Amino acid sequence: MELRMDGRTALITGGSTGLGKAMADRFLDSGASVALLARRESVLEEAKSELRATYPGSTIETYVCDVTNVDAIERVFAAVTADFKAVDIVVNNAGQSQTGSFEQITDEVWRNDLELKLFAAIRLARLAFPGMKARRWGRIINVLNYAAKAPGAGSAPTSVSRAAGMALTKVLAGEGAEHNVLTNCLLTGIID
Repeated sequence: MELRMDGRTALITGGSTGLGKAMADRFLDSGASVALLARRESVLEEAKSELRATYPGSTIETYVCDVTNVDAIERVFAAVTADFKAVDIVVNNAGQSQTGSFEQITDEVWRNDLELKLFAAIRLARLAFPGMKARRWGRIINVLNYAAKAPGAGSAPTSVSRAAGMALTKVLAGEGAEHNVLTNCLLTGIID
């Protein structure tokens, strides 16, 4: 099956390596333009160079952004919309596994994990949702992991923030469906 995304723009957080970069590859292969967000400029530029080598002539831009910082998210989202005119697809992929014994997890660790995995997704969806609804087309993909549905002992805070991300996905799916703004999540397992 051929899936074309010509004329669409995908914004991908955590886009410089791993799943984010792999998703950028697939979007570019389908004709979409891609905005990659990550914290490290050098890694972003390396990813951009590799993707440009594979997809010459494609539109790829990079934006240094710490998605735990609300001001940074707002500034970068404004820059992406200025550069691309619209954000059609948001992939909330930023995050890393943070786990430990419940009794030893500090408030600071809880806050950081929720900022990175939940609040970043909330903030980006809140920025993108109005334009998607107005254009009657949008896609939001929240990358979670299997612990969102089946948390184990010692899996906090990641399992908790990912479960909250699943609930967010369901809320957005319900509110966006009548406007053709589809929201779903990808629950990953162990990736070697």
